[in-house]
Amino acid sequence: MLSDIEIAQKAKMKLIADVAKKAGIKPEEIDLNGCYKAKISLSALKRLKARRDGKLILVSTMTPTQQGEGKTTITIGLTQALRQAGKNAIVCIREPSLGPVMGMKGGAAGGGYSQVLPMDDINLHLTGDMHMITSAHNLLTAMLYNHIHQGNELGIDDSRIVWKRVMDMNDRALRGTFDITASSEVMAILCLSRNITDMKKRLGNIIIAYNKSGEPVRARDIKAEGAMALLMWHALKPNLVQTLENGPAFIHGGPFANIAHGCNSLVATQLSLKLADYVVTEAGFGSDLGAEKFFNIKCRVGKLKPAAAVLVVTSQAIERHGYENLEKHIKNIRLFGVPAVVAVNRKTADTKQQLDQIVDRCSKFGVDCVIADVWAKGGKGGQALVKTVIELCRKRSGFKTLYELNSPVKYKIEVIARDIYGADGVEFTEEARRDLELLEKHELTDLPVCVAKTQYSLSDDPKVFGRPTNFRITVRSLKPSAGAGFIVAYTGTIMTMPGLPRHPAAENMDVNENGKIKGLF
Repeated sequence: MLSDIEIAQKAKMKLIADVAKKAGIKPEEIDLNGCYKAKISLSALKRLKARRDGKLILVSTMTPTQQGEGKTTITIGLTQALRQAGKNAIVCIREPSLGPVMGMKGGAAGGGYSQVLPMDDINLHLTGDMHMITSAHNLLTAMLYNHIHQGNELGIDDSRIVWKRVMDMNDRALRGTFDITASSEVMAILCLSRNITDMKKRLGNIIIAYNKSGEPVRARDIKAEGAMALLMWHALKPNLVQTLENGPAFIHGGPFANIAHGCNSLVATQLSLKLADYVVTEAGFGSDLGAEKFFNIKCRVGKLKPAAAVLVVTSQAIERHGYENLEKHIKNIRLFGVPAVVAVNRKTADTKQQLDQIVDRCSKFGVDCVIADVWAKGGKGGQALVKTVIELCRKRSGFKTLYELNSPVKYKIEVIARDIYGADGVEFTEEARRDLELLEKHELTDLPVCVAKTQYSLSDDPKVFGRPTNFRITVRSLKPSAGAGFIVAYTGTIMTMPGLPRHPAAENMDVNENGKIKGLF
């Protein structure tokens, strides 16, 4: 059996200009990055503005294991299956961060016969978006400290600086002074901006510190937003690559779902909806993180109306967390009024008895369950899933968000904790209460909430598996991401600068003189 990287290396890619043309993108809207990657101008989105949107399909999962459940693989495989069924479909996913790639997860471009290509470029640097975001973020840091050094005209209180530095790597030695790029508010801004003007406004709204009177100091106060936008204007253009079966694929933006909002860029999704009849996208980790933020934050900002959802499960996740956990995630999707199907990501070692049991239990939960074999068979292995998804898309979606923006911040957090996690309630530390008072004082409360929480449990404790009961969520602190347009609630021991494991994936990576790569998956 071939490995993921061997499958990718044997694939026959088409020129990206040909992929773009077939997708309905004009030559003057394509900014080539070699033969197999391209940036697409936002002028394409303007040109297609009047066109009717296609159907938006979200792929989520139950509480994952550390090995991952193949959500991206299913997302790509379903898109390939839709195209094999004669449907005009495009996949939209996030860019991998070098931290996880070099750490525990390895590559993040799908797997088997459901990958996006060129796999090596995607997993390493793609078109340089991560570096542009890192540079823009750190420019703001440099300008902040330079302002203080040059006389501190704004009277910044140097004990109340809230803007750190970032880098796109897991480095625990830098905790406290650095965050990982994927957790940067600049990353979130890129992924939620509609155009350059909107991005510049959001960058200017970033709160970087407080002055000696306790008032917020923003990026625009030190005149940083223009230069930051200059560093990032190229990054805002979506990246076009292709699936293993040569279909169009947008891979753009990479916020983590356990820290940030965990979705690909709004502009890539909106452009895809104008170009295709079906758009398949994923949101990071389980429904308690990525899907909740996709619905409550991204769909709200972009006025998106998802037509259906696919909940990915594996036998390994069910063994770890049980059917009660799966049932909770099914209920979570239903809370948003979106019709859903369970897709079992078939593994080589799965037995017929295991698969039949999953299908049977899902029927008792009142949800269709389909076996997807897209890792081994590509689009061909997703045809049964396609039939169910198309049927779901024909239904009228009753999509709704969980709370109104003008609701109190505590109420919004409690709704998420109670309805999505299954908690009895929320505890706020003294620091969180002070943060809440600050949000109210500066009128920063009418924003959605982005909860930073472990991905390995429905609770805020990564060691609590299954479907926990009789627990409360502890909010340690609250931070306004005024540029991104949400409030981050930090829970448990979640960290914004991860560390590498004892044996990082990087130990097994190499390249020879002929450019043959090993160990990237």
